[in-house]
Formats: sequence, structure tokens, C-alpha cells
Amino acid sequence: MSLIIPNHVGIIMDGNGRWATKRNLNRSQGHLAGSETLIDIAEYCFNKGVKVLSVFAFSTENFKRSKDEVDFLMDLSIKLLKGKLKKIINNNIKVIFSGRKDRLPEQLLKTMTKVEKETVNNDKAILNICFNYGGRSEIVDVIKNIVNKQVDINSITEDSIKKYLYNDLPDLDLVIRTSGEYRISNFMLYQMAYAELYFIDTYWPDFKKEDFDQVIIEYNQRDRRFGNVK
Repeated sequence: MSLIIPNHVGIIMDGNGRWATKRNLNRSQGHLAGSETLIDIAEYCFNKGVKVLSVFAFSTENFKRSKDEVDFLMDLSIKLLKGKLKKIINNNIKVIFSGRKDRLPEQLLKTMTKVEKETVNNDKAILNICFNYGGRSEIVDVIKNIVNKQVDINSITEDSIKKYLYNDLPDLDLVIRTSGEYRISNFMLYQMAYAELYFIDTYWPDFKKEDFDQVIIEYNQRDRRFGNVK
């Protein structure tokens, strides 16, 4: 019997800093290792049949970290988008970004815009990079968007709200969090209402294709009822 592959997978890529500390490395080296894992796992997910992959790359709260670490993450993101991501883009993957644009460096914003334009017609799958993202912030921005557009209150439904989110994507089917933390940390709150949650102790840089395969096996063993009685 073949396995069911979730349509939309979310990954909270956690543990880069602790991975580095455990190896007596600086946190920046952990983020660099994590970026390599992102490319490998994203490519593997799409080859497995995942149609949308949302990754938590940088949260609104991450600005509370040291300036040196934040600056490194911004520079690393630019390098990732300009170079390593080409491997995924060449496989007909559309890249989009979810999150607020304020506080981001101009060079990063230009690079993000360029990547979105270059991949807008790619249709094999979607890589949604959540950057300067917060689930509560997204809901606040949805409300502001609806008010600004003077939307008829009687026309607002659970489905119509999706059109006012940062991106109109299908609901999450599966959310994976690495590093042994058992929380969702403000990640895609509206979209994960019925998602299956999977927590793994492995730090993100050590997350392998075999780990993803194991997650999919467990996903297939769960009974997704969506509130129905079976």
C-alpha cells in the first residue's frame, strides 16, 4: 500500500544555535548548516510529492536576538536566495514569502522580489518562506486589510479570510518541529487548525531525509477526522 503524502507541510526549523553550541561552534555556523539542510529537505519533499512546503525561517520575535546574529541571518538569507536556492528553482518550484516587510534590509527585499518574479510561473510546487513572520501579526494584518478594503461584513467567511492572509494557500496538513521543543511558536496559526503535529528531538541541521520518511509513516498512521465521527 502506497503512503499518502500530505499536500501542505510546514516545518519549524529549530535548533541551529544549540546544534552549534554542542559542537563548540558559534551560532552563525549553526545557521549556515541549517540552510544546507533546508535545500536538501525541500528538494526531497517536492520529489516525494509535497505540493506546498512552508518553512519558518525568521520570526518577528527573532529581532530580539543580538544585532550580530540578526545581521548574519539577513546576509545569509540573501546569499541563500541568490545562490543555493537555484537548485530548487530549476526544478520548477515557485518561491513566495510570508511575513511583514518592515525592518528588513533593502537588499534582502530586492532579492526576495527578484526571486518571486523569476519563479512566478513555476507550477510543480510552492516553497513558502516565512520571514519576519508571526501568526498573530498575520491575523492583525488580515483585519487591517479587510477594514481598509471596506469588505462587506456579511461576506466574510472562514474561506474568504484566507484570501487576505499573506498568501492564499491550502490549509496545513502536517507541521514538523525539530529540536525537541513541544510548541508551535506563533507559526501559521490560522492555517494549521487541523494539521497533524510532529515533534522530533533532532536539531534542524541533523534532520535527514530518513527522518522525513519516518514522519510520513507516522502521518499515515493517524486518523484525520476533521471533527467528524467515524
